[in-house]
Amino acid sequence: MLKINNLSKIYGNNNKKAVDNLSLEVKPGEIYGFIGHNGAGKTTTIKSIVGIIDFDGDIIIDGLSLKENPIECKKKIAYIPDSPDIYDALTGIQYLNFIGDIFEIPLKERQELINKYSEIFKLKDNLVDLISTYSHGMKQKLVIISALIHKPKLLILDEPFVGLDPKAAFTLKSIMKDMCSEGTSVFFSSHVLEVVEKLCDRVGIIKEGKLVLEGKTSKIIGHKSLESLFLELNNE
Repeated sequence: MLKINNLSKIYGNNNKKAVDNLSLEVKPGEIYGFIGHNGAGKTTTIKSIVGIIDFDGDIIIDGLSLKENPIECKKKIAYIPDSPDIYDALTGIQYLNFIGDIFEIPLKERQELINKYSEIFKLKDNLVDLISTYSHGMKQKLVIISALIHKPKLLILDEPFVGLDPKAAFTLKSIMKDMCSEGTSVFFSSHVLEVVEKLCDRVGIIKEGKLVLEGKTSKIIGHKSLESLFLELNNE
C-alpha cells in the first residue's frame, strides 16, 4: 500500500539530511509504527508521504507515484497531524461537510458516517459550535472524524493520541484495527512506545534520518520491551 524508495530531504544550506535514503514498505492491512527521538526525521518523512513538502526519491501509494500522480494519491490517504490546526471560523459540521465536498463523498453516506463517528467520539452535540470554542481534544476528535469519513486506503497519523482522553484513545485504536481488517494500512508515529508495541504489526526505528532497525514487532524486540530496545539503539 505504501512504498518509500530512497527518500531523502535536505533543509537549509548545510547539506545535513533530515531524512537520508530511507526505504520501507507498509503492506495492505498492516499497522506500521514509526519511532525515533525528537529530530530523527519522523515528521519530515510523514510530511513527505502526505505531499506537504518536496523530497528526493519516490513514494508509491497504492501503486501510484506521489510525484507523478499527487492528486490521485492524496485521494487515497488521510492525515491526522500532531497539532489539529483547522478553520476556527467554521462550525464542526461545516468543516466535516467541507472535507466531504473535497473527497466527493455522497451526501447520504456522508451523513451516516458523520453521525456514526461523532456519536462514537462523543462530539455530536458540539458539531453546531464554532471550532474556535473547541478544546484541543475536541479538535483532535474532529480531525479524526474528518479522516475517517472518506474511508482512506492509507491512514497516516503523527502522535494521534495527544490530547485524547483514555476512552477516545481506546476507541481510535479499535477503529484502526477494524480498518486494517478490511484492508486499510496504517502508518503512525508515536512516542508512547507501549502503544506501538501492543498495536503494531511491524516497527521501524529512525535515527538521524536513517532507518536503523525494522521488522515484525515481536521479532525485533525479542524478550525485551520496545522501550528498552529503543533506548539501547539511542545509547540512552
